[in-house]
Amino acid sequence: MSDEQTKSESDAELDQSELAHSIIESLLEHTTVVSDLIALMAQALDPDTTKALTLTPQWQAYLESRRRMEQTRSDVERFVARLQQPD
Repeated sequence: MSDEQTKSESDAELDQSELAHSIIESLLEHTTVVSDLIALMAQALDPDTTKALTLTPQWQAYLESRRRMEQTRSDVERFVARLQQPD
């Protein structure tokens, strides 16, 4: 395999990893925006409604999902760092 072909394949892999990172980053940013919106909407509720909402399984699932997304963000950063390392 020539050096030029190897460089071309390496560039293609980098382009794919950059695209994957961009897609994942967009999804994570969207999740953050949605979370901020939910928090804002929750602030508009009266205390009794807020308490009732936070006791639902849906709210607990939301909180767990948010925790997993925070971990996913650091996983993506580690993934990208590994992709950027030379072989």
